[in-house]
Amino acid sequence: MSQSPFLNRQALYLRPDPTRVIVRPFKPATEPRDLNPTDKTRANHIVDRVLALDADAAAHQLDDVLENFLGRHRNLLRAFEARADEMEDAFAVHASFTQAQRQLVGAYFLNEYSFEASALFNPSIVAHPDQSGAPPGGLRFILSLRAVGEGHISSLTFRSGMVAADGTVSVDPTTRLASSPTVLAQTQGAAGEDVEVAFQSGEDISERVIFPITASQSNGIEDARFVQFSDGERQIYYATFTAYSGRAIRSELIETSDFVSFRLSTLKGSAARNKGMALFPKKIGGRYAMIARQDNENLYLIYSDDLHTWDDGGQAILKPEFPWEFVQIGNCGSPIELDEGWLLLTHGVGPVRKYSIGAALLDKNDPSKVLARLREPLLRPDPSEREGYVPNVVYTCGALRHHDKIIFPYAVSDTFSNFATINIASLMNAMDR
Repeated sequence: MSQSPFLNRQALYLRPDPTRVIVRPFKPATEPRDLNPTDKTRANHIVDRVLALDADAAAHQLDDVLENFLGRHRNLLRAFEARADEMEDAFAVHASFTQAQRQLVGAYFLNEYSFEASALFNPSIVAHPDQSGAPPGGLRFILSLRAVGEGHISSLTFRSGMVAADGTVSVDPTTRLASSPTVLAQTQGAAGEDVEVAFQSGEDISERVIFPITASQSNGIEDARFVQFSDGERQIYYATFTAYSGRAIRSELIETSDFVSFRLSTLKGSAARNKGMALFPKKIGGRYAMIARQDNENLYLIYSDDLHTWDDGGQAILKPEFPWEFVQIGNCGSPIELDEGWLLLTHGVGPVRKYSIGAALLDKNDPSKVLARLREPLLRPDPSEREGYVPNVVYTCGALRHHDKIIFPYAVSDTFSNFATINIASLMNAMDR
């Protein structure tokens, strides 16, 4: 049996689209280490060649580039100018040049990147900050997704959609264009770099792609677990994510109130050295609380007075107990508040590294107390969902309560995403107390 009787899959597949591209800086291959200080680099040579073109030839070449690429990107000339600004040292030795020559230099140092060519997976879902236009008895939502392109580099992308009163899910059409944000500030702290970025407010949310910016993120922004956090009257969205440098991982934090402007910051403390942290949607006993994975096997509850520092070793509250999770367990997003307690979706790894999704119920006032747990998986790979980049995996980074249902986006074999809904009352009845 591939799923629980109270879970309803929806035929709403979000698959990677290789036609969606952004422009990224291109850097020529590393220069030989034995260059004399007076030798020019390959970058200098490319600039020299472009600026050696006469004005008419440069203008003609720029027109040709625009004819080929203008319809694939928003504000392409501005991107050329911004990249040329980063090449100022190479321009310095040239007495004069036209604007077209300068823009053409910028074009030579950019390349298109198909950010979701390989995969679109590990979604999380939150209520949209703007509920105008929501259907009666329904709501609008924002879905975050991990997109993977060439070189297995992960970035963060978004979709919007609606949930009808009966739990039927629809996703808004995706725009053809995609864009990266403007970096507003980048500061170096004791634990690493903090970054503030912003998109154009008029862009559709499906256009927005947060690509790795700092050295710690250089090989991926992975598995963002978004949660709508309530702190009195203030509503804000946080997401923990895994920053991957190509050599090391650590947990970092995203903060936004509108999904237009974002702050990405480092998390300090011993608990932030692992992946899979998920923040509770409000403070517990006046403190921030997280579900975390400290030992690659069990799930821990940890507390902190400071959202950005997590030194508490915490306590293990869930350990592998059933055969489908004997290898390890982890969280599948932030806990969801129910009348009965905190619903925590979990993942378990079983034989032949098969990933399934389970659930546990934690006490509302003291989440270290496990009130109930599913003995069998809530969801395991369906025969039609076993094939992909990583076979035999179903996974989610966060679900959403809507009336008597859980809206449950999930990824299939690290390749594409789908939706299901869960009847809360039936789930509660199926748990072992």
